[in-house]
Amino acid sequence: MAARIEKDPLGPLAVPADALYGVQTQRAVQNFPISGIKPHPAYVWGTVLIKKAAALTHVQTGRLERRLADAIVKAADEVLLEGRHADQFVVDVFQAGAGTSHNMNANELLANRANELLGGTRGDYKPVHPNDHVNMAQSTNDLIPTAIALAALKLLPALYGALDLLAGELEAKARAWDSLVKSGRTHLQDATPVRLGQEFGAYALAVRRDLEHIRRAEEAVQELSLGGTAVGTGLNAEPAYQAKVIEVIAQLTGFPVRRASNLFYAMQSMTRFAVLSGALRALAVDLGRIANDFRLLGSGPRTGLSELRMPPVQPGSSIMPGKVNPVMAECLNMICFQVFGNDLTIAWAAEAGQLELNVMMPIIAYNLCQSLEILANGARAFAEFGVRGLVADEAMIKFWLDRNTMLATALAPKIGYAAAAEIAKETVATGESIPQVAKRKTGLPDDELNRALDPAPMTEPGVRAGGGGG
Repeated sequence: MAARIEKDPLGPLAVPADALYGVQTQRAVQNFPISGIKPHPAYVWGTVLIKKAAALTHVQTGRLERRLADAIVKAADEVLLEGRHADQFVVDVFQAGAGTSHNMNANELLANRANELLGGTRGDYKPVHPNDHVNMAQSTNDLIPTAIALAALKLLPALYGALDLLAGELEAKARAWDSLVKSGRTHLQDATPVRLGQEFGAYALAVRRDLEHIRRAEEAVQELSLGGTAVGTGLNAEPAYQAKVIEVIAQLTGFPVRRASNLFYAMQSMTRFAVLSGALRALAVDLGRIANDFRLLGSGPRTGLSELRMPPVQPGSSIMPGKVNPVMAECLNMICFQVFGNDLTIAWAAEAGQLELNVMMPIIAYNLCQSLEILANGARAFAEFGVRGLVADEAMIKFWLDRNTMLATALAPKIGYAAAAEIAKETVATGESIPQVAKRKTGLPDDELNRALDPAPMTEPGVRAGGGGG
């Protein structure tokens, strides 16, 4: 492979001749051949956007020559607006602490490309230098938490849209099935009746509540640490830059970002990302629970509950013809498991901060971005392919409801607890329905028996005539 020789404080090193990155990035590639996982695109976007905002700010403060700043901005826009050079962000997510390797990857790439635009050569770093110009008034220590925040803010709208879609689909089912009475179940055993619409209304509300919690967690993420440089003091960053650069980021992105009120806190503490991750974990708890219910209610179709019929989005078996599996619910479960693991990693990484810096930021960045992305994609896919085409099997719902032994509870005020218990026991023993056994054993007129066993009133507050406690 053709190479060029570059030097850094550790000495010379061969760098691929066609690489836009440079010697410090190449050292990281050699040092960290860990997972093969490269930085998340949103994290790259956030990093490069900071470089663009810094260059624009330095022109306004008079610290950076416009010609150099324009070249840096143009190089950044090739990444941000044209989607170019993604393959040049090559440092493994498991890398040197704090993210210096990732930061230098961006610095070298933009410097090399800016120099090319100015007629220079890759690797010469003239007139634009990675540290002196692209990284001007920045440190890895204040840039990386800002890049994490910007990445999260970029990914959150997709999650909000997906959750709104999912909640809407669940609400549509709740309305459509509001009058469909079914057997309730507690402890996975028969319980008093509920309406299928009530179940789905609760699912929808859970998603809406989780969305609200995530929105509240976002507010702290909007507070940026940029301007603190190495330890929060702002050394090598003039006050005019500190005051302006966050405004420029807000103008470029439209995000409601603001400068952290305490830069020392914003660089020491990664709690805001842990809180956002915790809100995502809570969402995953609810989504996983809903997916579990879908799998239970759709089990069968002949040997399970089979109250719901899942949309047949793909064949379910390579050996069993005609099998259809609840694949969208299964996929959602796996996404939730991954989010649980990501959240635990983020919590441990956030706790591992020491003194003026948390060096575990790279793994926080990757796990948070992944959780945001897969939850958004998973919720949208589940809404479109798992909920929208869902069908209630009314015949099976009625079959199980008629055999629900808890219906005998409604007879106790008329025939006594012991007699009602005998009807429930005989139903289980014979496989007959509660109405069938009750008609044979009670002698009650049909209209009176039908009124007593009507399950619909049992799904609303109130005390049945003559009824007692539960």
